[in-house]
Amino acid sequence: MVFVEVLISIVLGMLCGIVTGITPGIHVNLVSVIVVSLSPWLLRYTTATVLAVFIISLAIIHTFLDAIPSIYLGAPDEGSVLNVLPGHRLLQRGEGHNAILYTIAGSLGSLVLGLVLFPLFLFGMKWLDPFVGGIIGYVLIMLMGYMIFREKKKWVYCLAAFFLSGVLGMLVFTISGLHEPLFPLLSGLFGFSLLIMSLSENSKIPTQDLSKPMTMTHTSFFKSVSAGTGIGFVAAFLPGFGSSQAAIIATNIVGDIGDEGFLSLVSGLNTANMLLSIAAVYAIEKARNGAIVSIQQLLGSVGFDEMLLFLAVSMVVGGIGAILTIYFSKVFCKFIVKVNYTYLIWGILVFITILTFYFDGFLGLVILATSTSIGLLAAQWGIGKNHLMGCLLIPVILYFVL
Repeated sequence: MVFVEVLISIVLGMLCGIVTGITPGIHVNLVSVIVVSLSPWLLRYTTATVLAVFIISLAIIHTFLDAIPSIYLGAPDEGSVLNVLPGHRLLQRGEGHNAILYTIAGSLGSLVLGLVLFPLFLFGMKWLDPFVGGIIGYVLIMLMGYMIFREKKKWVYCLAAFFLSGVLGMLVFTISGLHEPLFPLLSGLFGFSLLIMSLSENSKIPTQDLSKPMTMTHTSFFKSVSAGTGIGFVAAFLPGFGSSQAAIIATNIVGDIGDEGFLSLVSGLNTANMLLSIAAVYAIEKARNGAIVSIQQLLGSVGFDEMLLFLAVSMVVGGIGAILTIYFSKVFCKFIVKVNYTYLIWGILVFITILTFYFDGFLGLVILATSTSIGLLAAQWGIGKNHLMGCLLIPVILYFVL
């Protein structure tokens, strides 16, 4: 009977993960909070462990599917925000499906590598946890300095974009009462501004060729999966240090791995981060993302048996998630070229605006407009949008340093 309940929980979690993954604005944390709020009623019919399995299934499959709205629609969430530009470039070359395949390769590769190295990560968290908090802020400052000043001709613009987005991020995070502060912030800086640029350039989506071979080299794949898993481990146990911040560090470590390797790295990092958050809540009893916080609230603490169950569920769901992502990518490939791209962009812009207003009212719209302006400014300056991650990095640096 317990096995049947777990199996049903996995299926329901995957179904919810499909919805959160392919729908912009609906995040895993939102569903997790709903589950916790309904837990007094749900626990009459099942156990806390079964509810936790639901959340794990939801979160893992989300890390596979969230690349679809990011690449095809330009509407990212926090984990896939850096995939927007490289994914869009491949989409414009008729390789949108290949872009999705690169993200799947990264997620699956990091999932497998994370499971293989899981015992080592457990030991590393227990050993490093007392020491890392005191130095991480200064490490981030050095890495951001390197990232900005290596742009020899445009470092002033990069620095300005970094601080403009950082100040906006600080303001957004200090405003109380916002339900989804990251949605208008990241949508404006990355997706909304990109879509407006596409409108101004009268861009069209070419026919997507599903037969084009993947061009990522074995070296790029190895680098992206290794870096994604390794930095995902760091993100999984450092407070306030999420996947997007970790991706910036990872890309500076591995160097140029092309759009293909970058897509694999970011997606692999998201999946590894989710998987290794299980290690963090077991090894050091600290939850580092919303889904794991919800699990901790349900269970109180995660024991060895629960940890093994969550790892098994992650592996099963990851395999199914890869198949489902390929299927939905093919559906989107056919859909994206049948509709008028200008109308589609306007539809996405209106949809993001409505969601922003629904979540946070007029204040959310102000954030969206401000972040979009900064995103357009970065495009006008001709600098990489990775410098706009100051919106998350500066608050994290201040958290650790001050």
